[in-house]
This record gives sequence, C-alpha cells and structure tokens, in this order.
Amino acid sequence: MIKPFRIDIPQADLDDLTDRLSRTRWPNELDGAGHDYGFPLARLKELAEYWRTGYDWREHEAKLNELPHFTTEIDGQHIHFVHVRSPKPAALALILTHGWPGSFLEFLDVIEPLSRDFHLVIPSIPGYGFSGPTHERGWDVGRVARAWAELMRRLGYERYGAQGGDFGSGISTALGAVAPEQVVGVHVNYLPTRPAPDAGIELSERDDARLDKVRHLMANRPPYQALQATTPQTIGYALTDSPVGQLAWIAERFAQWTDPRTPVSDERMLTNISLYWLTATAASSARLHRETPRGGVAPCRVPLGVAVFAHDITQSVRPLAERLFDIRHWSEFERGGHFAAMEVPDLLAQDIRDFFLTHVG
Repeated sequence: MIKPFRIDIPQADLDDLTDRLSRTRWPNELDGAGHDYGFPLARLKELAEYWRTGYDWREHEAKLNELPHFTTEIDGQHIHFVHVRSPKPAALALILTHGWPGSFLEFLDVIEPLSRDFHLVIPSIPGYGFSGPTHERGWDVGRVARAWAELMRRLGYERYGAQGGDFGSGISTALGAVAPEQVVGVHVNYLPTRPAPDAGIELSERDDARLDKVRHLMANRPPYQALQATTPQTIGYALTDSPVGQLAWIAERFAQWTDPRTPVSDERMLTNISLYWLTATAASSARLHRETPRGGVAPCRVPLGVAVFAHDITQSVRPLAERLFDIRHWSEFERGGHFAAMEVPDLLAQDIRDFFLTHVG
C-alpha cells in the first residue's frame, strides 16, 4: 500500500536541537591547524551558531511539503519517496537515487527541468532520512535495487531509467542488473574505476593521473569510510547524541568533495544535515558502508551514460569502464564535484536528458 506522507517534525525535537547546540562542549585546536587535523573549529562554530539562531527548519519543511511525498513498505522496510509526474503522460519514468552523506534533497534543483520530460521517483535509501532506520542485516546496494524494482512495479512503470551518484550510482547499476527488462538505461555521475594492470589497455597520461589518484585513496583509506565500514554503531552513538558531531561529520565531506567554484549553500547543507539529525539515522545510514562489500550483484548490461565532474572524489577512466559496461554516452565537465545535482544542477539535468532522450530507445 502506498500512502501520502507529510513532513511534520515535532516542535519538541527542534527545541531539543537548539538546546543541545547551546550546550556544546568544544575541543581546543592547535594554532594555525587549518584542515590538517580535521574540520576547522572557527568554521564549525560559525555553522553551529547559524544552525542554532539563524536557520529555520520550518521554512524549509514548508517548501519540501510542496512536493508530493509518499511512503510504502517493501521487504519489511519503510520506504519514503517523492513522486513527481511530468505533464507528458507518456513520458519515461526515472528513479533518482542519492548517496551518503546526501538525501533526496540532492535532487531538489533538478526536479523542475527533468519533470518537463520525465516522471520522477526520488526515494530515500533504507536507513536514510524519512525511510527511517533499517532493522536487520543485509541492506546492501543489491537489496536496495531489488526494493526499487518493486517500488517502480507498484507505481505502474513497466519501462524506466535509473540515475544516481555515490551509492546512488551503485544502486542504479544494480537495478539495471536485477531488472534488465524494465530498466532502459542507467545514468551515473560517479563511477569508480580501479587500476587493472592485466587489462592490456594503453591509457592516456590523463587516465594514468586519474588512476594515481585512485591508488592514493586505496592506500590511504579515508577515516570516515574506515569507521563506517567497520564500526558504524560506534560512530553512530556520537553522531546521534551530538548535533555538532553530526554537523562536523557531514560538513567536512561537503568541504572536501565540492568544487570551490560551485559550493553548496549553508542553507541547503544544513537542511540535509538536519534531516539526518531529526530522523536519528546517522548509524543506520552508515551501515550501508559495512553491508555493501558483503553483497554482490550481476553485471549491468543495459546502456550506461556517464557524467564525469572535475572536482569529484575520483574521475572515471573510460577504457576501463568500457570493459564492464555498455557505455553509450560519456561527458566530461570542468565544473562541479561529488554533489553535482546540488552544485551544477543545470549541467547534470541536461546531461541526464541528453542520455535518455538521445541514446536510449
């Protein structure tokens, strides 16, 4: 059963957030530390004070409630999603999937341009936001993809496309694998490609430089990833109890992964962080890092479109990606980073449109 949903955070939860922010116990910081030891104290205090005294959740809640929200239960899990229909009745449907530390909010600025030509389904991954926490093991990208296939079936879509970045990329390609008869194509704006010494492919200097960046990341696993992939419950205690802890944990990712020329506004970032805080999904969202390596999905053979953004965590290497996917469309952008839908929504929306209207039958 699919039910309409309206966001209505209890005022007591907002008052509790304000109270906790006012009682923050701050650590000291070394003089001139900058980002060398983590997120800078002065910047975090600035964000925390604005969150406490200037940011208005109710204003953003009202705007979000202008969208058509729904919930349903699939595979024993509560699922939240936004469903926006195009004025074109016969339009192709697209299911857009966010990643970590994002949410369905990532896609707010692409809804209007994309809905001119596509019906849009924008779910919250199980364990994230209004989908609420997961309650059992096994929610990896493959299981999420199977839930998405069921969601699209319930909505009556027999043919549709999938799009995503970060975990949304893995979920979207997994969806193409589990529902190849329904998924007409997959578009991603993040597609990691690992070095393959035995590939027998001659690479350009640019591709070699991209792989060097991947090798560095593989040899120096980011601390957030190591913790979430091994002890998500442990880090979850700190993030669920301290709003400043949750703020620093996510704000650092936005600071590191966005293009300095296309930053995400503090308002949008705080709305995203508020969503994690108010739904208490820090630990359950982190579990996706631990669960996913354990699961495997069949190869995705449906047509793939790839958008590569210059300031993303890594940039894909096309010759290596072509060994695994049926790539029909490849774009390189000089602006934008990991949160492309929020940083450069115009570029991403146009690239999605070009792929699905031009390269997918």
